[in-house]
Formats: sequence, structure tokens, C-alpha cells
Amino acid sequence: QATLDTVRHPGAAAIVPFVSEDDVLLIRQYRYATGGEIFEIPAGKRDPGEDPRTCAIRELEEEAGKRAGRLEALGSIWTAPGFTDEKIYLFAAYDLDDVPQRLEDDEIIEIVTVPLSRALEMVWDGELIDAKSAIALVHAARKRGVLS
Repeated sequence: QATLDTVRHPGAAAIVPFVSEDDVLLIRQYRYATGGEIFEIPAGKRDPGEDPRTCAIRELEEEAGKRAGRLEALGSIWTAPGFTDEKIYLFAAYDLDDVPQRLEDDEIIEIVTVPLSRALEMVWDGELIDAKSAIALVHAARKRGVLS
């Protein structure tokens, strides 16, 4: 028998936005907990009862100012199963259109477009160390035949 603390979480969605055949959109975001800016993909918390796809569409619009014409599921991950039930659903977004960006008061975001190959190098080199983003980029690259 043990006493455990568990953080209950409604889950989230994270999106690898393809702005062209080879280029993806990353965000550089200030994260207080890390003490500075980090590279990520657009992502955010699900509203209670919200479908993961709906969350992905909303978060892509809010953070990146992009609307997906097509969304492809890449899988899901547990973020830290030792203490939380948070599950993040991963997607790739294609056929993007511009929409107004709707940042929250605490979001300081710079949008950066890089080739998918460069985003993967950023993962391998430790320049992009956000777990959800790294895993989503690897899944997206494998789906596109960049990784086997």
C-alpha cells in the first residue's frame, strides 16, 4: 500500500503545422518554468469534454494564426505518468490558411518556419528539448518517409 499524489489533467493537443511540403512552423515561447525561451510546436490544454481534434484546430489558430485544411492524427503520449494523467494528442496540420492570432495574456510567442530536417536536427542537437514537440516531429517525419 502506498500514498501517491496525482495531478488530474483534461489532456491537450499538439500540432506539427506543415507550411509547405518540407517546412514546418515552430514557435519560440517564453516559459517561466524553464527560465527562458524554448522551441515548441503549437499546443494547448483541452477544455472539459473537448474533442482532441477540436482542441488542435483551436490551439493552432490561437497560437500560430493558422487554420488547418487537413488534420492528421500522429498518436498520443503520456507526459509524465509517474504523477499526472495528462495525455497529449499529436497531429500534423496541412493546407494552412492565415487567421487572426489570438494569444493569451501570458503567451509571448515568435513564429519560426524551418525545414522539417532542420527541426529534427534541433531535436538531435538538444536545441529543441520539449518532449511533446520532439516526439510529434519524429512521428510526422516518419509518416512523411523522412525517418524509417
